[in-house]
Amino acid sequence: MRSLLLVRFGEVHLKGLNRPYFMHALLRHIRRAVADVGGEVWLSDSRIFVSGADDMEECARRVCRVFGVHSVSPALEMEKDDFAAICEQAVGLLRPLGGTFKVAARRSDKRYPLDSPAINGKIGAYVLAKLPHLAVDVHAPDHRLDVEIRDKAYLYVTRMPAVGGLPMGTNGKACLLLSGGIDSPVAGFMVAKRGVALTCVHFHSFPYTSERAKQKVVDLAKVLSGYCGPVRLHVVPFTHIQMDIHRLCPDNLGTLVMRRFMMRIAQRVALTEGAQALVTGESIGQVASQTMEALACTNETVTLPVFRPLIGFDKSEIVERAETIGTYALSSLPYEDCCTVFTPRHPVTHPKPEKVAQAEAALDVEALVEEAVAGIELVETGATGAE
Repeated sequence: MRSLLLVRFGEVHLKGLNRPYFMHALLRHIRRAVADVGGEVWLSDSRIFVSGADDMEECARRVCRVFGVHSVSPALEMEKDDFAAICEQAVGLLRPLGGTFKVAARRSDKRYPLDSPAINGKIGAYVLAKLPHLAVDVHAPDHRLDVEIRDKAYLYVTRMPAVGGLPMGTNGKACLLLSGGIDSPVAGFMVAKRGVALTCVHFHSFPYTSERAKQKVVDLAKVLSGYCGPVRLHVVPFTHIQMDIHRLCPDNLGTLVMRRFMMRIAQRVALTEGAQALVTGESIGQVASQTMEALACTNETVTLPVFRPLIGFDKSEIVERAETIGTYALSSLPYEDCCTVFTPRHPVTHPKPEKVAQAEAALDVEALVEEAVAGIELVETGATGAE
């Protein structure tokens, strides 16, 4: 007998002839997640198993954060031929619990002498005889004892929900515009959950934004890497661009012109990184630069598609997601970002494209973009814990 993790996968089941491709990616990412805690990973009969880790609790936490994993159960693996021992272990698993229970058997090995209803009945009767403080409720039990009969017998009473989605990198790569705020990390997480690998770009306006503000973004990228694997963060020097915008452009168009520069630079980074789309944390109407007209004005500066997974979310929904994935506390740290520098008092909310183009005519757009791209600092980020 040994303890291990039984790992279930969700959407990968639906991939038909492409399923081996997705399974290979999922196994690779699980192995990466548990490698430094000694986890051994293998696939058997539509289940992924993990064993041998130095810390199985930490191992389970990591596996639950791998995109493509639906749920994880800490389980006991036993020889299936010793049914009396299986009954005893069932008692051991249920003894600390109170209330009601049911036994849910699944017999993948159809040669096994007992079918699923018989397994349920025999184990259930044995548990009731040994643990009179428990009662059976097959419809709405407090606890469910699962028994899977495969090449071995597997018993478990816990299902840990995982992030779900599709394995990282199976749906291409995108460049996330990562600020120090609440929204963009959530947007990156949501796109990554669909199997999209991430690279990130951040705009830093030193000395108007501090090194602490920059470190906050590095830490946010590390949290994302706990789900996505190592993430490359491109830190763009943005002060010169912002100062020229503030000096030469109408004040009410400053934020919008700044966003257009961000999109141009992000596309340059994306193409260098082999990314096929841009990702932002924008939501319709949340701020002046996120009205329909303003979003159209920023879109016209790039040719890559722009994904905005939060487009229909309100702020409370975004905050809830940020708390769930572990980025909210970092995002809430009171360090300024470049979007708060030179903020106009009355930003335009319904910009006219011709007015924006006229404002940008005062700037040497290509030279400013080239200067910013040339000054990019690349930060390689690995995973950090997030609760």
